[in-house]
Amino acid sequence: MTLQAEIISRQTKNELLRVEHLKTYYPLQKGLFSRPTGHIKAVDDVSLTLYKGETLGLVGESGCGKSTMGRSIIRLEQPNSGRILFEGEDITHMTVKKLNVVRTQLQMIFQDPFASLNPRIRICDALAEPLVVHKRVRRSEAAREVEALLQMVGLPRSTGERYPHELSGGQRQRIGIARAIALRPKLIICDEPLSALDVSIQAQMMNLLQDLQEELQFTYLFITHGMGAVKQMSTRIAVMYLGKIVELAPTQQLFRQPKHPYTQLLLRAVPSPDPTLRSANEYIHAGDMPSSGEPPQGCRFHTRCPYAQANCGVVEPALTEGEHAVSCHYPLA
Repeated sequence: MTLQAEIISRQTKNELLRVEHLKTYYPLQKGLFSRPTGHIKAVDDVSLTLYKGETLGLVGESGCGKSTMGRSIIRLEQPNSGRILFEGEDITHMTVKKLNVVRTQLQMIFQDPFASLNPRIRICDALAEPLVVHKRVRRSEAAREVEALLQMVGLPRSTGERYPHELSGGQRQRIGIARAIALRPKLIICDEPLSALDVSIQAQMMNLLQDLQEELQFTYLFITHGMGAVKQMSTRIAVMYLGKIVELAPTQQLFRQPKHPYTQLLLRAVPSPDPTLRSANEYIHAGDMPSSGEPPQGCRFHTRCPYAQANCGVVEPALTEGEHAVSCHYPLA
């Protein structure tokens, strides 16, 4: 039995995180001191659940709201409405003091490992800081724990004496992973952790994340735009378009039988060695993805959907319930 199958079989639907009707909007302003003229609806009424030990993939095109979703969950962005429940506790409007305690169990791996590291601090000090601040170890014992962290992510002990600019992109991302796991959190949000890396390094990072999950029982929210990566990493996949979840299903089921035309589009956009397969462009109507500041009425995908009918531009479809949920008036068979 594969690790993915074992995770699914041992789950008793034990919730770790529940997001209910989450909305995160950004004001649109013409000038610095002018009043908002509208809002960018980065996350617009999203609900989902993460279960202990699983990896939920969140996939979609750039600008669909994936990263904002992750940052809102960890409260790096303040949602406009909705609720975030972590282990049954509402953290949506939690005070900074209480949130700092909860964040020891909620960590994030950022897209740009160089930007997330202080260029003036040695790696050993960057890794020791959260351990000392949260009183997991004494400062005199921090060096030993840092050495163990470096070993866990496949880096030599000497790496601790170096500065971020002295490391490669892959090494910096390993440091980002080491910092995220330092406090042994229950949930790690991986915000496009592969996009800044070479293809050869991406496979190494995915293997490392899976090994750490198996060893330390982490739960991941894996945010990406790569269908290959999300297939390898995820137990379930949520497909996001213009701030909304349009399909949610177990990984193998979604790849075998996608029900939403947008999911089909993403799958057909994956490069194939078979030249007889038709281009993904044949399934896209003219025009780019609409602005999240002025999303289309009704189904947000109807302006690009080859199967759209009259009511698609008028009535917004609700996300159905069940193991394979879809938000479409005419889901694919």
